[in-house]
Amino acid sequence: MAYLDNIRTFVRVYELGSMSAAGRDMRISAAVASARIGQLEAHLGVRLFQRTTRSLSPTEQGRSFYEGAREVLDKVDEAEARVSEITETPRGTIHVAAPLGVGRRLIAPQLPGFAQAYPKIDLRLRLSDRRIDLAAEAIDLRFFLGHPADSDLTIRPIASCARVLCAAPDYVARRGAPRDGAALVSDNHACLNLRFPGATEFRWTLQTPEGPRPYPVSGRLECDDGDVLTAWALDGAGIAMKPVFEVAEHLAAGRLVALCHETPPLPVQMACLYTHRRLQDPKIRIFMDHVCGRVASAVAQAEAQAGSQAGSQAAPG
Repeated sequence: MAYLDNIRTFVRVYELGSMSAAGRDMRISAAVASARIGQLEAHLGVRLFQRTTRSLSPTEQGRSFYEGAREVLDKVDEAEARVSEITETPRGTIHVAAPLGVGRRLIAPQLPGFAQAYPKIDLRLRLSDRRIDLAAEAIDLRFFLGHPADSDLTIRPIASCARVLCAAPDYVARRGAPRDGAALVSDNHACLNLRFPGATEFRWTLQTPEGPRPYPVSGRLECDDGDVLTAWALDGAGIAMKPVFEVAEHLAAGRLVALCHETPPLPVQMACLYTHRRLQDPKIRIFMDHVCGRVASAVAQAEAQAGSQAGSQAAPG
């Protein structure tokens, strides 16, 4: 078992690029991770990593060993999954990733109930608005909004999420309430933009009588955290385009008001992304069955909570 632990540690160090990151992921210290790598190197008689005080990189032998080690761990995980299915006691660890807003509001609230129902399964939730590579970061499944670039992965649709253009009442009092996308651009409204890696310009696609149309928007404030945009909108700094479930409470309470009723944003698809192989693991199937339906219900409840003001922003779809 110690040798298998050493291999698991090597794989996580390789994938995450550091002893400390692998240690945090595996709930061991960086010193323990380093010791396990040392034991593995002594057993194999080769150096797996080049280490300096500032960097760690795999050697040629390390890169070669990783491919085989990853296959071994996958086979072990598959064997454990088959045993779990036979004994009807799912066990193991599930690594889940989600965007910040989705994870905080929709995914995280479902996990304590799942953990209580399945005490042999550990859950690791990683929240980030950046794109996560499932294979490279050993993530079992990823929730997302929009259209993923991972064409070789399997998608399980969850819900079509209404979106809304919204701002604080005091912003509207100062700058007016744009009726449509044309007014949004011509009146040079301050738009609060979500910055994605590699984004060079911002365009909001709105539903017009002629069909979907992208509008170039501008603003002095941008961030890669959607919750920051919400906070800025509440402070009267500008207009944000948000999924309704993220701002439902603020819309219902009047802290934010819906804008551009004549050209509402298109809805965005929420889904779960995973490899086909992962779905063969019973604990992954159980997790998705438990969480996805509850998330869809939570989205519907939030949109209902927002009331007619948010409902008027939902594009047909």
